[in-house]
Amino acid sequence: MRHDALGAAPAAALAYRLADSVTETAQREAGGVRVGILGAGQLGQMLALAGIPLGMRFTFFSPTQSESAEAVGDVVIGEYDDAAALRSFASSVDVVTYEFENVSSDAVTEIEQVCPVWPPRAALVTSQDRGLEKQQFEQLGIPVAPYRLVGSLADLETAVRDVGMPGILKTRRFGYDGKGQTRIAARSEAEAAWNALGPAPLVYEGLVEFERELSVIAVRSRDGTTHCYPVAENRHRDGILRTSLAPADHLTDAKRHQAEGYARALLGAFGYVGVFAIEMFDTAAGLIVNEMAPRVHNSGHWTIEGAETSQFENHVRAVCGLPLGDCAPVGYSAMFNLIGQHPDSARVLAVPDVHLHLYGKSERAGRKLGHVTVRSRSREDLQRHAEALRAIPSIV
Repeated sequence: MRHDALGAAPAAALAYRLADSVTETAQREAGGVRVGILGAGQLGQMLALAGIPLGMRFTFFSPTQSESAEAVGDVVIGEYDDAAALRSFASSVDVVTYEFENVSSDAVTEIEQVCPVWPPRAALVTSQDRGLEKQQFEQLGIPVAPYRLVGSLADLETAVRDVGMPGILKTRRFGYDGKGQTRIAARSEAEAAWNALGPAPLVYEGLVEFERELSVIAVRSRDGTTHCYPVAENRHRDGILRTSLAPADHLTDAKRHQAEGYARALLGAFGYVGVFAIEMFDTAAGLIVNEMAPRVHNSGHWTIEGAETSQFENHVRAVCGLPLGDCAPVGYSAMFNLIGQHPDSARVLAVPDVHLHLYGKSERAGRKLGHVTVRSRSREDLQRHAEALRAIPSIV
């Protein structure tokens, strides 16, 4: 119901009407669809690489130049608050999607007047605010870590008392890869944490004791057909994803169904179209959902080689109104992010079952420069080849 307040229902109806012509074009002409992407990073690059073999062409809208996007499509330079530039961009494409969730919802509203935008704006708006996100989870009966919304130092002191310690204070908006958050282990640390992140709207979360971190990626078409990829196990360091293993080992059927059920509930609530991810904590009591992402996701990069249809291809299929592909795994996969430094490509490619993806980015501390996926026929082969890969400098 909150989505109606966001204006999502009229926007979605308009998007469906506009999208009918996109579907007809996609089905009639292999080279007839031009997809617009808000953002021009590596996710956009991989979306284009998946769509080009289907006859699609891509135009990116970004405030800055991007080597990643320029390799696979046209790049329009403009600001997200420039209504004229957004409308011009929208008029040059058939459908628009986005590669990251920190896109202005006002920009999406502007584009929606010209062409369809998927995923829907309601999902984008919810994902941009950790408070709204948690409230949406709770409305659907999806368990979350204990939390309190924080708007002042007094609120934070109350939250620390009610939720307990240790906990994490996070900005409600614009935090990613460990940014915009700080740990509180004692009440005496509350004021310093508030001074570091306030006076922006914040959320205080209690720490969850978990065995591992998991994610599930799902895709939903315009007719409501929904598929889920195998649940992946994710390993982070310094707030950044380092490794994903799929399918996750030793996952019970009950927890797999639980993860898929949460994804399906959220997709249905939003009237979603496209690829969607949720990140979870695996605990003794069950799965606790941490956050969602209304886009293709880093923990799904393994699907390029490790699934019948990659998350990137299924996303462009969905937003263009085409039938979805099979999400079943092909063997066993491990994905390693390349952070800060490029590896020796020759050494990487000498390891059996390895696939190297470089994004065309310059080296910089903490920057995602590419990823490597190992896909093997057995878990034993996967473990052996992954260990060989880890022996190479800059592979974590």
